[in-house]
Amino acid sequence: MAAFRQSLNGAGYVEGRNVAIEYRWAQGQYDRLSPMAADLVERHVAVIVAWGPAAARAAKAASATIPIVFSVGDDPVAIGLVASLNRPGGNATGISLLTGTLVAKRLELLSQVVPTATAIAFLVNPKSPSAAPDIEEAQAAAQALGRKLNVLKASAEHDVEVAFSTMHEQRVGALLVGADPFFTERRRLLVGLAARDAIPAIYDFRESVNAGGLMSYGTSLADAYRLAGIYTAKILKGAKPSELPVQQAVKVEMVINLKTAKALGITIPRPILLQADDVVE
Repeated sequence: MAAFRQSLNGAGYVEGRNVAIEYRWAQGQYDRLSPMAADLVERHVAVIVAWGPAAARAAKAASATIPIVFSVGDDPVAIGLVASLNRPGGNATGISLLTGTLVAKRLELLSQVVPTATAIAFLVNPKSPSAAPDIEEAQAAAQALGRKLNVLKASAEHDVEVAFSTMHEQRVGALLVGADPFFTERRRLLVGLAARDAIPAIYDFRESVNAGGLMSYGTSLADAYRLAGIYTAKILKGAKPSELPVQQAVKVEMVINLKTAKALGITIPRPILLQADDVVE
């Protein structure tokens, strides 16, 4: 959010001075999104900024006229947000992140860091629109790597606790956490449980590594929000979403927490360390 506000500031919009931001946090609970979007529409906001495909679709369903700036990891065309990337049409445009497309790469990195993990757990949110394609991609990657993939599902905090109990029973050697706002919001819970059970895990965003997770590989959230802020400012100045092509957030980063690796008794292979964009010690 700091990056988002900085983009607005750079365009002359300062929160509390000449622009107000109405924050709505669903905390990964998708059933909250529709009433939240409806409330924003009733307040006649100038722009709705939506993070994640579920939030974007809720905003799109709530209004066909209020401009929407989204940040999603799914294909915006495939999930019905825009007509095309170059010519969005309608009232929505935004940022496309590389999240689901990086599932196979995350699994590959995890396998290299934990070569003894013959069975790997994949934690997904079954309510996410990207759950099914992510599972399919992860299963194909696991098969190619010669690893067994145990798919576990969680859409509530209790489910997360159950999933970790299941991992213990199944004796998985590592964990791949799905890219989903529900998990991002609960990164401290996930990191804490992984540390408790000594399970090496890879996440999508560096924020989880900053919270104590082992490693991450994915799009920079700050960069995505920066781009969303630029588009929001343009719309506030009169640009139409239909004329702003969907941008690709291409800044991908790998971050490793060496303190966590040491606690887990893991030695990060030198080639992986050399690839890392940042190291937390």
